[in-house]
Parts: sequence; C-alpha cells; structure tokens
Amino acid sequence: MKNILFGISQFLRRTHRTQPLIFTAIGCLAVFSMITFGGMYVVAQPASTSSERPAVKTPNLGRHFQEFGREGSIVIYDSKNNRIYEHNPQRNATAIAPASTFKIFNALVALEIGVVPDDVAVLTWDGIHREIDAWNHDTNLRQAFKDSTVWFYQVLARRAGYERMQQFINKVGYGNRQIGTAADIDRFWLQQPLQITPKEQIKFLQRLYQGDLPFSQRTINLVKDIMVREQTPDYTLRGKTGWLTSTKPDVGWFVGYLEQNKNVYFFATTLDRQKPEDAPVRIEITRRSLKDLGLLAQIN
Repeated sequence: MKNILFGISQFLRRTHRTQPLIFTAIGCLAVFSMITFGGMYVVAQPASTSSERPAVKTPNLGRHFQEFGREGSIVIYDSKNNRIYEHNPQRNATAIAPASTFKIFNALVALEIGVVPDDVAVLTWDGIHREIDAWNHDTNLRQAFKDSTVWFYQVLARRAGYERMQQFINKVGYGNRQIGTAADIDRFWLQQPLQITPKEQIKFLQRLYQGDLPFSQRTINLVKDIMVREQTPDYTLRGKTGWLTSTKPDVGWFVGYLEQNKNVYFFATTLDRQKPEDAPVRIEITRRSLKDLGLLAQIN
C-alpha cells in the first residue's frame, strides 16, 4: 500500500495536475482500499450459482389426494428449519373433533392421576360385542392405543372424571377447551363439543415432544413410547389415527411426528372417508408426503 501511495504522489508531482485530479486519484485509491479490505467484499465475489445455493422447492402435496380421488388436508412442520409444508391451508385452520387422536391426551391424564398405574395394567372387557374384533377382549393401555379401542379410553375418561379432565384441558389449552357437561365425559372427543384444528394438533405435539406439558416426565415418556409406530436405525415415527363419524362425510385423522436426520417433522392429516377401505389412505398420503421431503428412505 505504501508503494501505491508513493507512486501516486510522484505522478502528481510530475504532472502538476490541478485539484480535481487529486480528488480523482484519492477516489480511486478509496475504492481500491475497500475492495482490498472487505468493504466491498460482495462486489469482488462471483455471483453464487444455483448449485451452490439451491432454492427450496415446495412439493405439491395435493397431488397425493388427487391420486386417491379424496378430499383432505395435510400440514408438516420442519422444526429445525422452521418451515411449513401444507395442502389445503383453510382446512388446516378449521377445527373439528379430534376423535381417537385424543387418546394421546387421555393417556397422559390417566397415567398422571393414576387411573391406570402403567401401560400394561389390564382392564376387563365389559362383554359388549363391538364392530371391531380387536376391541372384544381384555386389554391394556398400550394395546388399546394400538387398536384404538374406544371403550378402554372411555373407561379412563369416566374414572378421571369431568372436573379433573376439564382442569387438564384448560392447563394445556387443548383445542377449544370445550368438553360439554358431566354427561359427556366419555364422548366429548368423539361427538364434540371438543374441537381442534390440524395446526393446533401440531402445536400440542410440539409441546409433547419438548416435555412442555403439565405432566410428569415419566408420564410423557410412557405416552411417547406407546405412540411409536415404526422404528428403524434411521428414523422413529410416532402417531395416532382417528375416525370422526359424527360428521358427513366421516373424517379420518393421522397425527404425529417423525424423528430423522437430527430433526423433527410434525404432521397432521385429515381425509374425507367415502368407504371403510379408505382407512389406510390417510396413512399412505402422509408417508408419500414425508417422502417428498426426502424422508422415510434408507440413509446411506
């Protein structure tokens, strides 16, 4: 830099230029200095290419519903990147009854207050034959969650009682917080008045994952464990299904979260059911949507 200054000084002496030339030289020197020391660093760098900074491509999640010829919605929250992917945003913000997805909350309450001591304590079947064979026998919390055994969780709600259930609903701020009257204690999540939006489901699941709920760590850990649907060396998928039959058409739920790549992806899917065979579709659409994000595939 000293050599540069000396050269400019000698040049000015030899040429005997006027003051404007001095200002011009000084201006050139200032620009050179900024480039050299970082003041105009971005100017000195080549423009980044698309391969260096790939654009985030939003997948068309709606096409999966179209492929099955069904109406519905899905919302996926990428927690690490604070990014939402969704189909049918209006429906994702519309509240409906949670149906059997409420078993997550019901299990938390039952374990916390000791309605059942753990996930393997058995309740005796009442002998009433129901339409799903898996429901017609003695069972425990873990198996009843897997089979979505309605009567089992109705017993838990009755044992918890109206006042305690309402207290926990209020503490958590679950959905619209409405559970009706004492007479509704074993059906308020099936036939309303309790309602929750898909986006609210995700907020609840985030709090469950983070342990940010008014339940003990033991209770939260047990419920997280019974929620596991798939577990591989590469990922863990937790979730709960539900069918809302008090609306026309029926609406299927699938909510949960996927842990993969040191990240957590929360999801909530709804699907209008036209026939009983539609049950697996809500899960399949969710899986295809997660795969669109490069998930649920084997990691090399």
